[in-house]
Amino acid sequence: MLYNLFEYLNEVYDFPGAGVFQYISFRSAMALITSLIVSLLFGNKIINLIKSKQIGEEVRELGLQGEKTKEGTPTMGGLIILAAIIIPTLLFARLNNIYIVILLISTVWLGVIGFIDDYIKVYKKNKDGLAGRFKILGQVGIGIIVALFMVFHQDIVIKEQIDLNTEYKTSLFDKVEKSAKTTIPFLKDNEFNYQLLTKWLGDIASDYWWIAFILIVVFIITAVSNGANLTDGVDGLATGTSAIIGGTLAVFAYVSGNILAANYLNIMYIPDVGEIVIFMSAFVGSCVGFLWYNSYPAQVFMGDTGSLSLGGIIAVVAILIRKELLLPILCGIFLIENLSVVLQVGWFKYTKKKYGEGRRIFKMSPLHHHYQKLGYHESKIVTRFWIVGIMLAVVSIVTLKLR
Repeated sequence: MLYNLFEYLNEVYDFPGAGVFQYISFRSAMALITSLIVSLLFGNKIINLIKSKQIGEEVRELGLQGEKTKEGTPTMGGLIILAAIIIPTLLFARLNNIYIVILLISTVWLGVIGFIDDYIKVYKKNKDGLAGRFKILGQVGIGIIVALFMVFHQDIVIKEQIDLNTEYKTSLFDKVEKSAKTTIPFLKDNEFNYQLLTKWLGDIASDYWWIAFILIVVFIITAVSNGANLTDGVDGLATGTSAIIGGTLAVFAYVSGNILAANYLNIMYIPDVGEIVIFMSAFVGSCVGFLWYNSYPAQVFMGDTGSLSLGGIIAVVAILIRKELLLPILCGIFLIENLSVVLQVGWFKYTKKKYGEGRRIFKMSPLHHHYQKLGYHESKIVTRFWIVGIMLAVVSIVTLKLR
């Protein structure tokens, strides 16, 4: 909104200072600051509203130190996160940018799914929440929408070869193309064409590759959003981890959307994708602002309203900037939390069938609860997980040059 306003003031009235809104760096900084302000100003109001509705956490008997003291802590705090992402984006991003449109749709979509789940759990007192099949159906739905936009929308294009010595700025954007390619980390020719997945179809492979692409996008969004959901088990863990990942994705979005940076790094240039930096700045700001209330001891929990949205946004951004194959590294914390649950459940069922008694790999899953069972304080667990997350983020950024 403000972008369009100041663009008009600059063009029509040559308003002093209005031209600064043309710069992504300025609008990103403003989105980050505004996101923090929204979190801090409205956080208490939302928490008090949730308290007035008696929407508090019901803690299961997990046998974890200090867990019972969390009972009654307000949940649905993800509403703070959603507000702190959406408001700055509406103010500072170009709302006619297709990438911003996709991200706003994804944020609201997953936020609604998470809100329904939280509402059923804490207001209707149904511990199971939204039935798993409906939650999965919602994740599949947004996955299909994102994939179809990627495949068929005319504004989602790339430019692979850039020669700044022979091309003029006016022609740089004329030679873009629709592409089924994405990025593979650590390889010299670091591109993978999804059309290879349907190569067995022969001459019609190029017409139906998008079916395989849809399945992959659905899997990625479902896996990452559920990973964030599982990570949200101790105060500040999911929030801080998401902020680290979000900042890293903002870096990738900036270099992919800047033709000079893309040329220098020898990566595919994606026109207009730099606008995602504004969205991700608001994303990081919302996470940091929410930590004000969610750090130990938490005054509010984000609930599925926040965790599903955070994970889903991360997955969608990675897909839009064609870095989805980097997610196992960048989202390593989410991945290990997911795997710890899968391994725990799988091994328990296998050993119960084979020996008549279920056995466990971890003292408890997800993994952060395993360390709680070992006697580590949750603040120490969270800090160490953040450190690992930062290391994974650095490794991810290094892939821009290390091939």
